[in-house]
Amino acid sequence: MGEDTPAASVRLAGATVEVPLDDSPGRDRTRTILGPVDLSLDQRRISVIGANGSGKSTLLRLLNGLVAPTSGTVTVDGLDTVRQGARVRRRVAFAFTDPLSQLVMPTGREDVELSLRRRHRSRGERRRAAQEVLERFGVDHLADQSVYDLSGGERQLMALAVVLATDPALLVLDEPTTLLDRRNTRLLRELLHSLPQSVVVATHDLDLALTAERTLVVDAGRVVFDGAPVEAVACYTALVDES
Repeated sequence: MGEDTPAASVRLAGATVEVPLDDSPGRDRTRTILGPVDLSLDQRRISVIGANGSGKSTLLRLLNGLVAPTSGTVTVDGLDTVRQGARVRRRVAFAFTDPLSQLVMPTGREDVELSLRRRHRSRGERRRAAQEVLERFGVDHLADQSVYDLSGGERQLMALAVVLATDPALLVLDEPTTLLDRRNTRLLRELLHSLPQSVVVATHDLDLALTAERTLVVDAGRVVFDGAPVEAVACYTALVDES
């Protein structure tokens, strides 16, 4: 996948997410936590900002089928996230706030090899491919350490190597800098900038948000601003000041 690879194309058409209002028997009342959302996302770098509980994490989870829309549709490169979920998840990598959600094996090398098991059936080929991935993301020197011995920044970089090992078209990140210090935040920002993949990132880090081409502001389950990052940050700041 190179720099001339077309950006991933994401479409949300009337996408709404509702949850039960309570668990009482015989009750069917629901609460809308997101939507309806109508968006076409075609830029390579998109940031999403909003307060905790605004719905931005739900919006991100719609993009790879972790959350299914209650109504409306979500497609990635023409693939429906509900009807073609397995194919969508091969195109969309999702990075959680806590990298330990991604790192399930004792070492990073084993996690990368696990990601590559479908692409490389031979153990030898898989190990060579994993080494190439680890070197590409500059974490080969950490590959054989216990993931619990890595720093927060090292874990985050290793987790990204794991989810990017299969060369997805789109990388979605939910608050990736929350557990990082300034140095590792800078390293993460540099890595994201260098990727050929399309990237959608939800973040409270406004400096990171400003590096995008386009920024969405989510408030009370609705996209209330969609446009230039500088103007989006101003909109978000005003919302915070009003609350």
